[in-house]
Amino acid sequence: MTTVPAPDALPRPVAILWDWDNTLVDGWAAIAAGLNAAFRAFGLPEWSLAEVKGRVRRSLRESFPEIFGPDWETAREIFYAEVRARHLAVLTPMPGADDALRAAAALAPQGVVSNKQGLLLRAEAAHLGWAERFRALVGAGDAVADKPDPAPLRMALAACGIAPGPAVWYVGDTALDMQAARAAGCAAVLLGAAEHDGGVGNAAPDAAFADGYALAAYLVRLAKRD
Repeated sequence: MTTVPAPDALPRPVAILWDWDNTLVDGWAAIAAGLNAAFRAFGLPEWSLAEVKGRVRRSLRESFPEIFGPDWETAREIFYAEVRARHLAVLTPMPGADDALRAAAALAPQGVVSNKQGLLLRAEAAHLGWAERFRALVGAGDAVADKPDPAPLRMALAACGIAPGPAVWYVGDTALDMQAARAAGCAAVLLGAAEHDGGVGNAAPDAAFADGYALAAYLVRLAKRD
């Protein structure tokens, strides 16, 4: 049985960075629609929503050349056209996300590092009225490389005026997110059970929370220790 370190083993955060999809928001319906539009255009089998959630991890600029080969840029345009047409209409916060963001604001500056295209990420944050909560909103294509490379985390922290280190929490829902946090020298905090990545043990976080509500409750208690 895998033992996950207790949250109290984490340093008090000097900054909290968040993943976006499936951590703070559910926008999977638009991502699935975009992927399947591209698949149809090239005669490839479509993915169910469950398959999309289980298989989408890396940024488009890394994954599409493998899927579509030399036609990947055409597939990219088809994907983005479909996503732009619907992503704001289907976007919803994840359970407890708003509570967690409010609780985190009492402790440290916040930012987002996502493998969603930067323009889409910032449009979604503005749509939810969340943009002002973050000192940085870094998406795919904004840095020289995307997660799990540490470059986008470093970019977000530079915007916060904070150096990478174990007192920076990166909160995400996948093993790739935990890998990115470790690559940047930050604390890897898992939200959820990483069901599609072999479970919590395989993701190997520094701490894990069942959902946004659990994380929010912990952050509130942490703030009260002042």
